[in-house]
Amino acid sequence: MSEAAAEAGSTHTVEATVEQVIRTRISSALGGWYGSLETALPTVAFVVAWLVLKEVRPAVIAAAALLVVLAVVRQLVGGSWRFLGSAVFATALAAFFALRSGQAQDAFLPGILMSGAYGVGALVSILTRWPLVGFIVAIGDPDYAQRPTAWRRDEGLVRVCTRLTWVLVALFAIRLAIMAPLYLAGEVGWLGVAKIGLGWPAYLLAIVLMGMMLATGHTRQSEEELPGSRSAAGTT
Repeated sequence: MSEAAAEAGSTHTVEATVEQVIRTRISSALGGWYGSLETALPTVAFVVAWLVLKEVRPAVIAAAALLVVLAVVRQLVGGSWRFLGSAVFATALAAFFALRSGQAQDAFLPGILMSGAYGVGALVSILTRWPLVGFIVAIGDPDYAQRPTAWRRDEGLVRVCTRLTWVLVALFAIRLAIMAPLYLAGEVGWLGVAKIGLGWPAYLLAIVLMGMMLATGHTRQSEEELPGSRSAAGTT
């Protein structure tokens, strides 16, 4: 047997821990720094325009114009349109609320409501033993389309994903606790700061915390191999 074949055979027997599988799949689901800019810059444009002009319509136009610029840049540099698409949706929803009421702070109301809904949803997912992070991990499975719920057969993975989902519950609770009072006080400038700071940077902090939790864990997979775990362990 050749050395390469022996190495391939030995690699094929590698058994990944649950933490290794989760780290690999979460990393594949995250975007880079440019994606964070695409989601944050429309909010910056809206807040700056409103602080200068004190009018909602020009602030909405400024955010929309910046999205057009970002779309042109994305077309030139290539890559995923996922974050820009989410920014377009979020900006359109915020513009609808703000233009409908004429109050700039209402542009942030959809995000506040969604944070509350996500927080409740994440908590319910824990209580029902369908932890939200488990679905994020499952998306990274090459066989996800054929077996979208296969990850729940691994008890160790469900336990680890439950602990990680508590981090998301805390994140949404903090976001709601900070932004709701600012909204009620009509603090548009601080709402913009809070939305940006509690957006991608807060997610990064949550991911770092999850990474620390994963780095210290060594949960073995169940005897029934988790679909896609071989690839996560570096196999083919």
